[in-house]
Amino acid sequence: MKKHQLQDTICAPATAAGVAAIAIIRLSGNKATDIADGMFKPAGGQKELANFSSHKMIFGHIVREESLIDEVLLTRFVAPHSYTGEDMVEVSCHGSPYIQQQILNLMIELGARMAHPGEFTMRAFLNGRMDLSQAEAVADLISSNSEASRKMAMNQMRGHFSKRIMELRQKILEFSALIELELDFSEEDVEFANRDDLLDLLNETEAEINALRDSFSMGNVLKLGVPVAIIGKPNVGKSTLLNAILNEERAIVSEIPGTTRDAIEDTITIGGVAFRFIDTAGLRESEDTIEKVGIGRTYEKIQQASIILYIFDASQTSLDEIAETMKEFRERVGDENKRLILIANKIDLMEEIPHHFRSLVDLETIFVSAKRKENISMLTESLLKTVEQHPEESRDLLVTNSRHFEALTGAGKAIEAIRKGITDQIPGDLLSIDLRTALHHLGSITGEVTSDEILGEIFGRFCIGK
Repeated sequence: MKKHQLQDTICAPATAAGVAAIAIIRLSGNKATDIADGMFKPAGGQKELANFSSHKMIFGHIVREESLIDEVLLTRFVAPHSYTGEDMVEVSCHGSPYIQQQILNLMIELGARMAHPGEFTMRAFLNGRMDLSQAEAVADLISSNSEASRKMAMNQMRGHFSKRIMELRQKILEFSALIELELDFSEEDVEFANRDDLLDLLNETEAEINALRDSFSMGNVLKLGVPVAIIGKPNVGKSTLLNAILNEERAIVSEIPGTTRDAIEDTITIGGVAFRFIDTAGLRESEDTIEKVGIGRTYEKIQQASIILYIFDASQTSLDEIAETMKEFRERVGDENKRLILIANKIDLMEEIPHHFRSLVDLETIFVSAKRKENISMLTESLLKTVEQHPEESRDLLVTNSRHFEALTGAGKAIEAIRKGITDQIPGDLLSIDLRTALHHLGSITGEVTSDEILGEIFGRFCIGK
């Protein structure tokens, strides 16, 4: 976005497209009050909006010349006490798409232009109302689909994550300044920055950066929903189990093996955490071309999943068969970090549960009847254990953004280079290069270091009215 465009007054709907009882249209910029004055007549007869207090809602009419367009409520926000930090006006009108377009057309006729995606939030960032990390959290909050993702976005928007990053950056900045000072007195061979103290700082900073970076795997799945793959041989009840968990007939259930040819996905919130369940094609040797493609996709979904539910028919499957299947499965997947839960299904067909299953290798086994929905609550409780390792109060420092993860990774590598440089006793001018690199990566998270290209990429993902 060009700098002169930031001087424009912008407008856009802040509510979703379509028919609704109420819609909100935003107007922001230096001319916001004047443009609103040109189209709005307060019901009390007072004409100048400048005479009304900020943050006060006013009832009146939107008119074009003498033609009435709509009865509305108008709220004026005086800079800098607004979302964007500029003068703002919000018009709450009736939700007819035609009425909304008429009001937008009138705003444009009076000197505004349509906002670009995310331009309101970009102006809030550029005007110092929030840093870049907080601005990104706005988009996360809008798209949150569970209590966990909402809380994480809200904590980030309130600046908890930004504060920690700025504290880390300030520590490095102080030592960087001392190194730069040494360069100014290079001919006198003085050392302002004690190298042992710098190593202690690097160890402390690296540990915190690594902890934040490592939290991305959990933060990302909590934000998007924990992916859970349901796998097993054909006709063991995978689709029935998915329907029982979702409490709806989402997947086709049939006694014919190979009914599920492709992955079926759906999301449910359990205990405030979103889980994305994936019902996959049955694992077996098949000559059916379409079924073989489905089985191939099953293994792709397994690679993407954080939790794998391996379901088998408890009434017909032997211990040796399950043990052999698990061995083959682990060799093929090769990721020990994935949580694997065995689901012994069809207990309704058994007179009693065999005790030998309970000592099955070292894997958790849950006995269910997906058809009768028995013990499904035991399964959902087990799934929640996945997120218990991160207590709710610590989730404000979980990294959920891939851009932040990349920046933390870059900062970590720079700190490793600084440590090696100190050990090798390299000159201060070379140390300062790596220190600046670490500062750059941490600063890019909060927007202290940024570029127009990065801003365009970030805010281009927003909706137009935000």
